Amino acid sequence: MTNKLTSSLVALAFFYGAGAGAAAAADLTGKTIRVGGDLTYPPYDYFLDKKPAGFDPEFMQLLAQAGGFKVESVDTRFENLIIGVSGNKFDVIASALYINPERSKQIAFIPYMKTGISIAVLSTSSFKPLTPEEFCGKRIGFIKGAAYKPKLEQLSKDVCATQGTVIDIREFPSSPEATQALLSGNIDAQTDDSAVIKMAVEKTSGRVIISSKENIYPVLGGLGLNKNNVELKAGLEVAFAKIKADGKYNALLKAYNISEPSSAEVAKVLESGN
Repeated sequence: MTNKLTSSLVALAFFYGAGAGAAAAADLTGKTIRVGGDLTYPPYDYFLDKKPAGFDPEFMQLLAQAGGFKVESVDTRFENLIIGVSGNKFDVIASALYINPERSKQIAFIPYMKTGISIAVLSTSSFKPLTPEEFCGKRIGFIKGAAYKPKLEQLSKDVCATQGTVIDIREFPSSPEATQALLSGNIDAQTDDSAVIKMAVEKTSGRVIISSKENIYPVLGGLGLNKNNVELKAGLEVAFAKIKADGKYNALLKAYNISEPSSAEVAKVLESGN
């Protein structure tokens, strides 16, 4: 290993919490890490030829190669992911899990991506909202457990209520079910992660379009771990530093049109959960 790469690994490991004063990193070589993910959530997590596919499985495989461990996938519905990792039913959540203060109080995070949400509507609909402020009086559907639900509830209370209406929020077990509800006319619009909505548009052959023009409610996503599992977290952070240093992480981000969070964004979102 070159001195330059060694220096990069040390700096990155320190940034992600594996530096001086942090917990000793677990030696993950030869171990099996159980990974919880909702495999109904393309392009992040889904089955392809009966095997886990998408951004999160690919990210975990890169970590596994760097850390010398194996990955065992545990398909779990989104609303049960935090309960599952907290109860040690699996070791890590890798499922496009947004970081917010409430979740940060329950579990530990390793931030690894930046994204936002988009709005999808039927191409034939006259309702083509650019922002959530246009949701008043409309039926809005999304996956159960979505981190932005409180924002829409607050918007309904603070803005829509003054107009004598509310947002009719409808949750679904999976994103494809929300898309199906949109196609069948049971909701007026679907909100979801921008990459997820993009795939829904592609799969419906133009029946669904994106009406919003930019990412809404920008958020960071992270791997989730039991707060007591500090050595595993440190071990994964060291593996993460390796795939950042060798360029594999950046190549994966580019393939999925996802951004890397800045150090300032990571610090801010983690502090919000303390």
